[in-house]
Amino acid sequence: MGEGFGSRAASAREVIAVLAQSSLEELPSAISRYSDDPRKQVRQAVTSATHRLERETADHERVRGMYELQRELGGEGLVIGVDEVGRGAVAGPLTVAAVALPMSPMIWGVNDSKQLTPHKREILSEQIRHVALCIGICHVEPATIDAVGMSASLRYAMSHAIADAGIEPDAVLIDGNPVHAHPKERTLVKGDARIACIAAASIVAKVTRDAMMVEYDALYPGYHLAESKGYASADHIAAIREHGLTDIHRASFCGNFLDEPRLF
Repeated sequence: MGEGFGSRAASAREVIAVLAQSSLEELPSAISRYSDDPRKQVRQAVTSATHRLERETADHERVRGMYELQRELGGEGLVIGVDEVGRGAVAGPLTVAAVALPMSPMIWGVNDSKQLTPHKREILSEQIRHVALCIGICHVEPATIDAVGMSASLRYAMSHAIADAGIEPDAVLIDGNPVHAHPKERTLVKGDARIACIAAASIVAKVTRDAMMVEYDALYPGYHLAESKGYASADHIAAIREHGLTDIHRASFCGNFLDEPRLF
């Protein structure tokens, strides 16, 4: 039977709680302690804890690899990661974040924002803001996107997000293809899933812009902006066709939805 709590044997419920609440460092010992317990609930809990240990160990290795690649491509100096969100939206801004992370402490679970749940993004965003060496943000509004196009808007947003970070970087790592936003930039396709500081920038940008779109939802009711985040969901398209465009819509992106663009 499992090891006792004080002078008595631990109940199955207590053992299950220990296994569920153990940290990654504590799990191997806890699993070993209860691995021979014959109770069905405990055996199930040990199996679940073993799977959690495998998953979290693998994820820690993934994250370590992201920090190692950050150092490999960015060097030992101040490295800023840059990423955008909202490029393909039909409403709301293009948002870019620039984030510099120290090599320690590592932010476990950091990943491309698209691979994370909204709840997990919120948690990680707070952790990033707590440990980041610097964070810069830039928004480009729809009217500017309509006027100068996406390529120029992206270049502007990235260069200004880097400037907003307030520190001159030794290297700038950007997701995707060359943007020419900074003389020290290096780009990597799928960098938001491969380099820690770019992933952090993707999370900060996503959380920041999503919050803006929720606020816009209250200002422009009926357009489903909180749910769609300004992308062309079926409900959002239907609302555009029924009500016309607002001043936060990108008219140049909405030609397929309206014969004659109208303002709300």
